[in-house]
Amino acid sequence: MSNEEYGPLAFLIGCWDNGSECSGENRAPDPDRNVENTKFKQEMTFEPIGDVANHEQVLFALRYKTMAWEEGSTDPFHEEVGYWIWDSQDKQVLKSFIVPRGISVNAGGTSSSDAKKFKVEAKLGSETYGICSNKFLDEEFKSVSYEIEIAQIDENSFSYDEDTQIKIKNQNDIFHHTEKNVMRRLL
Repeated sequence: MSNEEYGPLAFLIGCWDNGSECSGENRAPDPDRNVENTKFKQEMTFEPIGDVANHEQVLFALRYKTMAWEEGSTDPFHEEVGYWIWDSQDKQVLKSFIVPRGISVNAGGTSSSDAKKFKVEAKLGSETYGICSNKFLDEEFKSVSYEIEIAQIDENSFSYDEDTQIKIKNQNDIFHHTEKNVMRRLL
């Protein structure tokens, strides 16, 4: 199996972290539903699982997981598991994942096979690239859109910039739950 079959996802294969410092930046709702800014440490793994056939459609998938720890904490505050997928025929990158708070996201976007930067998005109500939440989150913290942009810096580092737009109950403005980090390959 050749890594080039993974298109723009090929460089992600492997294990990553953001070094020994808590350099990740997270903007999220605090317990009172105001803004809380925290720094965090993060680990990511992208494992190739080969081709996945949907009848005549052939996709190449990376099994994905990430965990993050707020500065000063030994307990993770965030975890995701899922897949990053390359559809070479339709030139689509997909990120399909779940978070153990009761939310699942299937995000997608168009990319070239040799792109060093790509973006995927999901919108509430979309039948293709959408968001589904449990009852509590839907009523109290409704995710209305999600997007993440990945940019390869070099062979051993990449950055990401993520924005989940949330409609918080009894608040007029959309809350931008943002996260960004620079990840380095573990050699």
